[in-house]
Order: sequence, then C-alpha cells, then structure tokens
Amino acid sequence: MGKAKILYIEDNPDNMTLVQRVLEIEGYEVIPAKTGREGLTKALENYPDMIITDINLPDIDGYEITDTLKNNQSTAHIPVIAMTANVMKKDREHVFRAGCDGFISKPIDIDELPTLVENFLRGKNA
Repeated sequence: MGKAKILYIEDNPDNMTLVQRVLEIEGYEVIPAKTGREGLTKALENYPDMIITDINLPDIDGYEITDTLKNNQSTAHIPVIAMTANVMKKDREHVFRAGCDGFISKPIDIDELPTLVENFLRGKNA
C-alpha cells in the first residue's frame, strides 16, 4: 500500500508545483485543486487522508473550506492543515478557531515539509 493521499488546495502555481513535487518524491499521492470550490468537490470525490489548504484563495478562503468540511459528516474526520504566510499569533489562533487541525507557514521549508506532513498524518501536531 502506498503512502497517504493528500488534497492540496493552492492558487499559486509555483507553490503548487513545489509542494506537489516534494510530497510526490516522498511517495504521497497529491490531488491538486486551484480554487476552494474545486477543493471541496475533490474532497468529496476522493476522500483524501489529509487536506492542505492555502488560506487566501480567490473564491472561498481556507476558513470557509475548513468549516464546510468539518460540518460534513463524510469529511469531518479528515485532518485539514492551513498553509499560509500569515504567521502572527492571532493568525494561528484564527486558523485553529476555524477548525483546522494544524498549520504550516510559508515560505515553505521543503526539507521540513515531509516531516510535518507525516506528523500531522500520525496525529501529532507539528
């Protein structure tokens, strides 16, 4: 059996490419989504093991995505990890209040990303 299936919702093509490559090298299956709405659709179609979402998206933000997923019985159990450049304490608190299970800050540390993902998948908040 392969590693986990991860839905990554990100509108920035450079970030998408970088994260997708890093995670695929580690053996994860990455399902890309460029908008929040596309991400919600793919979550319901694929039931990934984890969802990483950018907070600032062009249509619906990561907070609304998380709220929608956590209030749906079929996706409520899926860990949702926010990925954002907003790293102030109040921003982190907002992420967790919105229902996210974790937080990864931008710019993305490609050496640390696989370990963070693995920790989140094992239920250890990084």
